[in-house]
Amino acid sequence: MTTDVRVLQQTEWNAWYDNLVRAFGGVPESSDERGLYNVLTEYDRSIGVWDGDQVVGTAGAFSFRVTVPGGASVPAAGITMVSVAATHRRRGVLRSMMRRQLDDIRSWGEPLAVLTASEPAIYGRFGYGIATYQLNAEIETSRVQLSVPPGTDDVRLRYAAPADVLDACEAVYARLVPGRPGMLARRPGWEQVGLLDPEGERDGASPLQCVVAERDDEVVGYARYRVKPEWEPSGPKSAVVLEELEGLDPAAQAALWRFLFEIDLTSRLRTRGRPVDEAWQHMVSDIRRCNLRLKDSLHVRLVDVGAALEARTYQAPVDLVFEVEDAFCPWNEGRWRLTGDAKGASCVRTEDSADLALSVRELGAAYLGGVPLASLGAAGRVRELRQGALTEASVAFSSAVAPWLPHGF
Repeated sequence: MTTDVRVLQQTEWNAWYDNLVRAFGGVPESSDERGLYNVLTEYDRSIGVWDGDQVVGTAGAFSFRVTVPGGASVPAAGITMVSVAATHRRRGVLRSMMRRQLDDIRSWGEPLAVLTASEPAIYGRFGYGIATYQLNAEIETSRVQLSVPPGTDDVRLRYAAPADVLDACEAVYARLVPGRPGMLARRPGWEQVGLLDPEGERDGASPLQCVVAERDDEVVGYARYRVKPEWEPSGPKSAVVLEELEGLDPAAQAALWRFLFEIDLTSRLRTRGRPVDEAWQHMVSDIRRCNLRLKDSLHVRLVDVGAALEARTYQAPVDLVFEVEDAFCPWNEGRWRLTGDAKGASCVRTEDSADLALSVRELGAAYLGGVPLASLGAAGRVRELRQGALTEASVAFSSAVAPWLPHGF
């Protein structure tokens, strides 16, 4: 097969995006959603594979910055819009795009690549490790009580049209970004994604609604949600569907959760994509009736091992040599000495004996502090070459708060 891998031109976007839509089932998107992603597409960072005049593969890379342990905001290529035409499966199209992307990302000087996977089994072979998980729940609010912290009653809530309070909500989000690994600093235009409200994707629920939390005339939190009406012979059984919730402090967060629990004529609250350590889990009277489920979220790939490990800080002093395997990006292979603590780090090549041996995939999984290296070691994916080194590394790489990806891309 003769194919051409090249950078996307603006005039080719419709054909390129049509291939993506078809690969994900072929259901047309709303004009608003399609138009927004046209604007957000970074053409010079997007590639396509052509067979003659037909697009048979697509892949993009948003120019993101992601928070890492220690609070630094690190450049990361957000891999997105990856598709291969069903007519060209198992012909090396995906591999050719992954090869081109990682070479490009390295040339751009970006130490990380990140993605969310439609099928998580695909990307491990290209060095991506699952670094964050998300919590989904369906809470039986008619049977679960919420115990809120002091100060919750001092928070005032009010309804607002989502677009009218967008700037205030984005200011809340921006203040939270440095405090949790995995969060993305939103580039201009991305604030509009949270306002997308196509009727065809509501599944019978209401248009998007919003409440803001205020204290002393300052917006300190917000929630965007829908209500899906449902009735039984015995009465209402409607569900609240949470889309996004952010609060600057425990009282603001609790006030918003309490509001969602107590909306009239509803008996369930559905949440998706929440942090796995979110505080509401410790406020509920019956965790079993919250029906918790975990799902993989952000997959992380270290494009430059040295620069990536230097970009974050470490929970405990660390001085270890890693033997890194990376067949797909061989410039990362070999031994790296990592020294660091809560103030900073250095990671350089060395000929010293290795303390741990692992692939770049495990480094990606552990990078944001949510997946313990010790757990990966127990699974046989990290080899301890010096006794005690695995525990030292696992403690150092950990994060005080769970890493979390707040929205997809």
